[in-house]
Amino acid sequence: MAIGVALTVLVVGLMFASGLSRGKTAKRKYIVWGTTIILIIAPSFSWAVSILFAISQEEGFAGVALMMLLFPFFFLVGIVTLLIGVFKKESTNRSI
Repeated sequence: MAIGVALTVLVVGLMFASGLSRGKTAKRKYIVWGTTIILIIAPSFSWAVSILFAISQEEGFAGVALMMLLFPFFFLVGIVTLLIGVFKKESTNRSI
């Protein structure tokens, strides 16, 4: 049941981010996806994968260790994506 809730949050968050970034500039897409990775994807995906791994190995500490590896990795990916969006310059086509 709990894994279903985490996966539902993940899918709804991905659909929401996809809707927010559709038809926007590249800068806005980076910002939206960076925020989504940090707030939705990193916690729910790392938790679901870690719980499934812990159940398969029948060892809770293995799940906690995997979560301690996955969450910071995805969080850093989200930070980098967000910073790319914040510091990206808008491309302007000025034809004279």
